[in-house]
Amino acid sequence: MTPAGTLYLVATPIGNLEDITLRALRVLREAAVIAAEDTRHTRKLLAHHGIPARLISLHAHNETGRTPELLARLQAGESVALVSDAGTPGLSDPGTSLIAAAVAAQLPVVPIPGPSALVAALVSSGLPTTPVTFLGFLPASPSERRRALDGARALPHTLVLYEAPHRLRRTLAALCDVWGDRRAAVARELTKLHEEVFRGRLREALEHFSQTPPRGEFTLVVEGAPADSQAPPGPGSEPPAAHAEDAARAALRTALAEGHAPFQAVRRAARASGLRRNQVYRLWLAIKQEAAR
Repeated sequence: MTPAGTLYLVATPIGNLEDITLRALRVLREAAVIAAEDTRHTRKLLAHHGIPARLISLHAHNETGRTPELLARLQAGESVALVSDAGTPGLSDPGTSLIAAAVAAQLPVVPIPGPSALVAALVSSGLPTTPVTFLGFLPASPSERRRALDGARALPHTLVLYEAPHRLRRTLAALCDVWGDRRAAVARELTKLHEEVFRGRLREALEHFSQTPPRGEFTLVVEGAPADSQAPPGPGSEPPAAHAEDAARAALRTALAEGHAPFQAVRRAARASGLRRNQVYRLWLAIKQEAAR
């Protein structure tokens, strides 16, 4: 029986082409095929390092259809290197479906660590690096974006999210509105010629990027909610207790709309808000009464 091939998750540079490990280069040379988010982008990286291109596209629009083909190649003993346009594949990038399918099929899945905008922005932000919650890209819909921000508002963790330049100012304004004027670092074009890390308050960042048109890809690092009621909230923010109740209500309303059982809804909302389950259950009863009117 032919031994199964290995799915390698290869981190690639987020800007500077020198930021790639020797191990990653070896795996890219030796893999039977490289599954790339954008074959044109990856072809440039391979050419820079003198690696023959054996590329197949794997992006958000074809991942479902292409996964069985790549699984078959792995089962036939071929190795597959998965890469995204920049950074670590599967982290707010295509590849999660293929990775999950390979794990479910009990095929070897091996990460090749390397560049990550999340880690680079976090460690250079000056904010606490543990604990941290990664939110990825916020939903495009204003109502869904607000729901996502409400759900994270009471978290005492440092919060990290990605944003595109054309949505940056809108997102900074939403963060100020929902989370209050917290300390933040806004990193753009990390490892590139025009790298910038703006450190200050969210409102200061909004003012800065209102005067300086946003260009490049952005990673935002924002301090978490105050750990206790004695911590001074930022301008326009509410007390932490109010944050927690709002987060619980938002999670409960979502659970109610999705038809979850009460115990599941209460458990999810307690986890999201940090409130005790009996407190969340009282909020659940109040929401149920409002919905029945």
